Amino acid sequence: MTVGKERSDEEGWLRQEHEKVLAYLASQKCEHGGVAEWPAFHIDPYIALWAVQSPTAPGPIAWWAISGDLPTDYMSSISGYHPRDALRHFSAEWRSVAESMARGEAHPRTKMGTPELWPTMAPLLRSRAAILRDYADDESLW
Repeated sequence: MTVGKERSDEEGWLRQEHEKVLAYLASQKCEHGGVAEWPAFHIDPYIALWAVQSPTAPGPIAWWAISGDLPTDYMSSISGYHPRDALRHFSAEWRSVAESMARGEAHPRTKMGTPELWPTMAPLLRSRAAILRDYADDESLW
């Protein structure tokens, strides 16, 4: 249970992450029907996973967006409608991207950083991918 100042800090962090996701989606030209006001899953101040609505079919989750102490990213909900599914998808995709970066190759689906940054980014992305997988697999978090 979070109380007092800790609760206020968490809410402030979540407001910042919400704004970060909105700005990121706009930069990616992702038209949407809104981002949930509260994340579907979060561990303050490391990760926040947000449900994103479709602009044409309000209700079901169209995308998942992720932010925090990791890359801000989004994906289609086709990989799953549960937050655990989303974490697993981001984990697998980022692991694949990190492997491409480590080889000095562009990933066929996901673009992150520039080739000059890949040697530094690859181990960080691999680490974040492993953490997401751990969160998804940790029954105590669900």
